[in-house]
Amino acid sequence: MIVYAPALAEDDGRTLAVVHGMERARPGLRIGMMISDEGQLLPLPDRDGFVAHESSRGEMPPLRSTDDNFRVSVTGWGIPAGLCPDGRAQFEFHVALPLSADGISAAEVLLEAVAENGRAFWGHATPISAAWDIARQTKNLPDDLAPPPRGLPAIKSPGAMRSPEIPHRLGWLNYWSAAAARAIGFPDSARDTDLLSRSRRTATGGWVVRLTEAPLELDNPAHLDALLRAYERFPEIGGRSAP
Repeated sequence: MIVYAPALAEDDGRTLAVVHGMERARPGLRIGMMISDEGQLLPLPDRDGFVAHESSRGEMPPLRSTDDNFRVSVTGWGIPAGLCPDGRAQFEFHVALPLSADGISAAEVLLEAVAENGRAFWGHATPISAAWDIARQTKNLPDDLAPPPRGLPAIKSPGAMRSPEIPHRLGWLNYWSAAAARAIGFPDSARDTDLLSRSRRTATGGWVVRLTEAPLELDNPAHLDALLRAYERFPEIGGRSAP
């Protein structure tokens, strides 16, 4: 799960709001451990104070849930302006969930919680096998002439895109802020009947859109077709349409 948001401002509180939002969205979830550089789990007696202090430095440390049976981790880092759309620095929140029944059932509410509390432009949650192929759509170098896998369209690098509100790519679960939805023309009642049946509005006017009922698996022809049709429906995604 990756969520793209504006760069952190000093003491803006979004990293701690994301942690609290995740815990509210998934009853019983407690994010109370830090993952050290050596991969060790360190208890955080004053978790909120620690996260707030790190946020004031523009950072979000790697955190993990206290439940070994439902391992959820969250971290984040800033991306410099030169690598971002319209030259506007961003902050990325990264969340890892188990691809288990519990993880799948929690993915949608956790994506919404991270995106809404992080005041994100857009985000997605995608199983890593499909995410790898989708990531290979992005053309970061002029001499990268290899076509994307599976007939997927080539998309621009984030730094070449004109607006941070335009999603870089699609995923299994897609969060589009109200601004992102406007930028790509969603929803259209005539064209989006199928997607709307798997979508819901958020408190801030954004959308969480589920591309397929089950987690996206591109070896499944029906799933690949759903992804291709969604790219055809939204040519703005990935900066493919003309300004």
